[in-house]
Amino acid sequence: MITPMAITIITIMTTATTMTEPHDWHSSPITGETRIDARYKNTQNVRRFFKAAIGERFRFDRPFMAWMKSHSGSTMRDAVDEWLRREAGR
Repeated sequence: MITPMAITIITIMTTATTMTEPHDWHSSPITGETRIDARYKNTQNVRRFFKAAIGERFRFDRPFMAWMKSHSGSTMRDAVDEWLRREAGR
């Protein structure tokens, strides 16, 4: 017999498993809450997200691409904030 507690545990485990699946950077929707994962790629889909969030002035550069690769677990909102911080310092 499955108890309500067992259903809660199963639901939590299923949700946790889903959250750790790698993001498809080529075609999956990207929001500010999307987490940068270890398989992050600089794709046209990512570029579209940044252009929508920042504007046409957005450009990838090597230091920012390195930041993206080294900040697994950060959100895309964090990445936008980082890009804007770097841009303000130029």
